[in-house]
Amino acid sequence: MRLRLGRSAVLLSVVSMAAVVGVALSPPIRTVSAESAGYRQASAVGALFSVSPSGQLESHFCTASVVDSPTRDLIVTAAHCMARYTAGEVAFVPGYSMGQEPYGVWAVTQVIEDQQWTSSSDPDDDFAFLVVRQAGAKAAIEDLTGGEAIGINVSAGQRVKVAGYPDIGDAPVSCANTTLEFSPTQYEFDCAGFTDGTSGSPLLTGAGPFRGAGTVIGVIGGHEQGGSTASVSYAARFSTRLGALYKAALAAARPLA
Repeated sequence: MRLRLGRSAVLLSVVSMAAVVGVALSPPIRTVSAESAGYRQASAVGALFSVSPSGQLESHFCTASVVDSPTRDLIVTAAHCMARYTAGEVAFVPGYSMGQEPYGVWAVTQVIEDQQWTSSSDPDDDFAFLVVRQAGAKAAIEDLTGGEAIGINVSAGQRVKVAGYPDIGDAPVSCANTTLEFSPTQYEFDCAGFTDGTSGSPLLTGAGPFRGAGTVIGVIGGHEQGGSTASVSYAARFSTRLGALYKAALAAARPLA
């Protein structure tokens, strides 16, 4: 089994978390391959980095994305990405590419995970919200990058775009395809190039250039912690438990003064 953890380690109006209705589209083309996402083309998507005791960025190991929230400081990723880390040991760099940090470095200050994940590592609950802060920032992260809406209980058959950070490179890759139903609780996403480090990559419906205009319905993770090959990925479908976790994250976070 190849873990997608790296080797180095809703809109406010949707507070009710109503489900986004899915419409089945044409069958996916299984030969699709990931391409470079391009610098500044994925502002709401970023890399998670381990941080040294002195506060320096080390290597990136997973992917996360900014979600819309009234606190404007939440990102979502796969829960298994944080298995080796505490909040203070991780930073988020949105839009990262080839050493460039167009929106700065944001420290992870809180990790909010579902109880089913923390108690039994249930693959259907392989998602987590992280609260991020930047010392001296005059704006919250969502004000700079935009934030994705959250879709709950969306059926398979959706055309999605996915962007993530393979740990063997230093820039994001992206791909578009149609989700399959691997199980009633898990999506399958077929696209070559999503290797280690792409855990936490958002599956976005209605997305343009990954700038906070889409709806995230899952993140790479879940079954086999995202998949045992680089061409077939999985994601736990965002469920009502994800909706409850989002509300818990809002309670844990606080708006900027």
